[in-house]
Amino acid sequence: MDMNEEKSGARKLRCDDTSKCFELLESILDGELGNPGKEVLKEKLAKCQPCFEHFHLEQAIREVLKNKCTKQAVPQELAKTIREKIQEAK
Repeated sequence: MDMNEEKSGARKLRCDDTSKCFELLESILDGELGNPGKEVLKEKLAKCQPCFEHFHLEQAIREVLKNKCTKQAVPQELAKTIREKIQEAK
C-alpha cells in the first residue's frame, strides 16, 4: 500500500488471501489469539475492506446468535450455514 492510501485511510478493495484472512479473523473473534491477535486485527481491518466487512458481519452474526440462543450452545455448522446464506444473498 502506498503512503497516500495509508494517510487517506483508504482500504484495499480486494483481499489477497480471503480464506486465510477470514480464518484469522474468526480465530481472533473466538479469543484464540489474545492481545497480539487484536493488534493484527486492528491493522488488517484498517487496510482491507473485505476483511473489515467480514469481521463486522461475523461479529453481528455472533451477537444475534448469542442473544437469541441464550444458555444453548450454537453448533458451529449452523453458524457456518448462516454465514454462507448471508454471503450468497449479497
